[in-house]
Amino acid sequence: MRLTSGTAGSRPKAVALKLKRVYLKPEPRDGLRVLVDRLWPRGLTKQKAGVDCWLRDLAPSNTLRKWYGHDPRRWAEFKRRYRAELKGARQGEALAELKRLRREQPTVTLLFSSKEERFNNAAALKVFLR
Repeated sequence: MRLTSGTAGSRPKAVALKLKRVYLKPEPRDGLRVLVDRLWPRGLTKQKAGVDCWLRDLAPSNTLRKWYGHDPRRWAEFKRRYRAELKGARQGEALAELKRLRREQPTVTLLFSSKEERFNNAAALKVFLR
């Protein structure tokens, strides 16, 4: 679901892809802020979150999310399973939208709500996109 429209322009030379917890204050250097969680972050209004685009279909399936449970011992397997999901049909449109946004914006920040800042779906998505 797009919350705002991006501006089309010349293709940026380099796209910065950042990660940030959605509960942290939005900053101009975040660029386009894209929420990649299935559920809206608890206790945040859309205005306070500063989310420009919510691509909930990029989030892992509920089954995978519950299996993983942010257990660092399962991180490698989580990334493998999540990568397989990202290659599936369900995420195809959302992944195409994210790739389009990256072509249009010099900086894109993937937002996540997890307290686990290193081992979360946004970090796995960033690895997948590289």
